Amino acid sequence: MPRERPMFTSRTVFLLQRGKTVPEELVKPEELSKYRQVASHVGLHSASIPGILALDLCPSDTNKILTGGADKNVIVFDKSSEQILATLKGHSKKVTSVVFHPSQDLVFSASPDATIRIWSVPNASCVQVVRAHEGSVTGLSLHATGDYLLSSSDDQYWAFSDIQTGRVLTKVTDESSGCALTCAQFHPDGLIFGTGTMDSQIKIWDLKERTNVANFPGHSGPITSIAFSENGYYLATAADDSSVKLWDLRKLKNFKTLQLDNNFEVKSLIFDQSGTYLALGGTDVQIYICKQWTEILHFTEHSGLTTGVAFGHHAKFIASTGMDRSLKFYSL
Repeated sequence: MPRERPMFTSRTVFLLQRGKTVPEELVKPEELSKYRQVASHVGLHSASIPGILALDLCPSDTNKILTGGADKNVIVFDKSSEQILATLKGHSKKVTSVVFHPSQDLVFSASPDATIRIWSVPNASCVQVVRAHEGSVTGLSLHATGDYLLSSSDDQYWAFSDIQTGRVLTKVTDESSGCALTCAQFHPDGLIFGTGTMDSQIKIWDLKERTNVANFPGHSGPITSIAFSENGYYLATAADDSSVKLWDLRKLKNFKTLQLDNNFEVKSLIFDQSGTYLALGGTDVQIYICKQWTEILHFTEHSGLTTGVAFGHHAKFIASTGMDRSLKFYSL
């Protein structure tokens, strides 16, 4: 890849230079380090087919929690009332990705049944089935406009679909690698996105050009999760090699590797809205403070693998889901 090709458009550079200041209300590291488990809910998904496999929080109201289960169901849960708001049934296999729409009463889910479903929460009904792939859908991400979905699949393609019509607008494979995709994530600017592969590659794509503009080598084993920070500078990546790598998108290089214990699995990575903290979920839950990249919190409450982790508004709480079918909350 020619180095001089600018990875970011002028709009992105403007957004980056504008500088997102850290909100005053953000929980400080010394408070966050005192968090402990305050609630655990096991009644959301089936006991006979245990496991919550996916988690998302509504960006505009982080009290609304979305989970996807091994029981094929998608659940919308209200943290404050502790009530299930909707049970969404329709997938024919387990649900492995879930995403909230930030401003509409819609949620999205993906499954190895090769479909993406778009659901109306108030009606608890499926409004669109997007058939973008021939194989398991392995990743799902919503564009910054809220109008388009990015998906990845073990059919080796990524796809870009319209949420209003359910129509697949673009479908692309990387001819050079010929490998199943394991995850996909939009950059917050919506102009680029990342995909992970079964053979440990991380690729950055330009959406408009549909071209692969950067590659991040260094992991071994399948890529399990990728996450862009909200300020847009950092990409965090995890693979089946018990490590998390941090990449500077301005310099296109790996500047930090968090080497975890042997056989530590990472299933989920996420930055908080301000880009101050990084959470990882897998063998257990760990929270790191960005810039220093030091661990400030460690939870081992799940009896099985942790599959999802997320931050509440201003990091006022942390949520996690696991194969023990529990949804857990941590705060002061």
